Amino acid sequence: MAEIQPVRGWRYNPALSTDIDAVVSPLFDVVSPRQREALYQNPLNSIHLSVPRPEEGLAPAAAAARRLAQWQAEGVLREDGLPGIYVYYQYFRVPGEPGRERCRKGFMCHIRAYDWAEQVVLRHENTLPAAVNDRAELLAELQFQTSATHGLYRDEDFELEALMDAAIEDPLCQTEEDYQGARDVLAVIQDAQLIRRFQQVLAGRQVILADGHHRYEGSLAYRQARELAAGPGGSTGREPWNYHLMYLTNAASDDVRILPTHRLLLELPGGLTEAEFLARLAPYFTVLPQAEAQDLPELMAGKRWAFGLYLPGGAYKLRLRPEVHAQLDWDTTPEVKDLDLTVLHFFVLEKVLGIVGPEAQRNWPGVAYVRGLAECLQRVDRGEARAALLTNEVTMAQVEAVCHSGAVMPAKSTFFYPKTLAGLLFSSLKEDDANALFNGYFTELLP
Repeated sequence: MAEIQPVRGWRYNPALSTDIDAVVSPLFDVVSPRQREALYQNPLNSIHLSVPRPEEGLAPAAAAARRLAQWQAEGVLREDGLPGIYVYYQYFRVPGEPGRERCRKGFMCHIRAYDWAEQVVLRHENTLPAAVNDRAELLAELQFQTSATHGLYRDEDFELEALMDAAIEDPLCQTEEDYQGARDVLAVIQDAQLIRRFQQVLAGRQVILADGHHRYEGSLAYRQARELAAGPGGSTGREPWNYHLMYLTNAASDDVRILPTHRLLLELPGGLTEAEFLARLAPYFTVLPQAEAQDLPELMAGKRWAFGLYLPGGAYKLRLRPEVHAQLDWDTTPEVKDLDLTVLHFFVLEKVLGIVGPEAQRNWPGVAYVRGLAECLQRVDRGEARAALLTNEVTMAQVEAVCHSGAVMPAKSTFFYPKTLAGLLFSSLKEDDANALFNGYFTELLP
């Protein structure tokens, strides 16, 4: 189903690659304002391309285009001589597993930018038009992809892992430790027959988009604009702008981790007191006081429709009363209705707090999304939030079930960990003779 093609990648030159930690950056939607300002201080950091800022009267995208042209002319970025599949491993530890190092194995390539209706690339969340437009504008200005989105395919036979394991023994570059504590290693496979095997494995599979919905939709918008400009019969479908840079990992691996994203209630609408809030929860949930808030994740773990609640006055375990679940009348699929987060959003945000419907909840400023337990508890203790609602993580099986049902999850349902980095690999969408030399050969290799 999914057509992938090797990439003739652009990378930092060897001198800069030896200190790759100094030039990589977090993705545009996870980099904090403080991180961003610190990274801007390095004139060669990839943040200047992926999250540009205005410079000398130029709009952000134009400033990034000028800088990209300078970097290419000066040899800061260089294009590899041959196309390849870029193997990308991330070694990391999960909170709660201090003695175990995991490795998420994957590879970066070009994938055809499929419309959602084609059911080849599947989504699990909605996007914000402003963010999509921002990514599409940057892509149109640069004709250069500054970071790979993250997609998931399923291969129970793990056929490609042996090929990737062999390649990673000869890395192109590696970080010592990135901003999230992971070690990132990049290698490349340029053997045409091995690339063909990657193409054949993906040709029989759908891809679930794990991270990067806005960047992927930005690629779709750019491709559609180029098609419109070319007119009927004016394009072959093989132009570089038909493709999107994606990092693909095997959903069957136990090292594809999804961390929970908790909800902080910054306010209780209508001036609700804590006692009134608890009283409103009681018709829908069993509410059990707990001695220690730190114990809530363990008490919730593995239990359906179970949550933790932390208030200045104490900690509570919440469990939905099974008989009330039938009241969940949102127009969505059974797979979405079964999710813990759907239950939380419907019965707490809508029924208890009166924020009616997914769209109103997405736009409500009274909720914040936080990943760490400690931060949740501290912000309640400091008076920055009225309550913390703690959740279990979404499972890979649930993500797949929702995607195949054709629906989307509530906002901020998944946090795939660790996040990929910007700056390890770039790809050009410009049409040029040098890249075209390889196109026909690898197209012929498709089954």
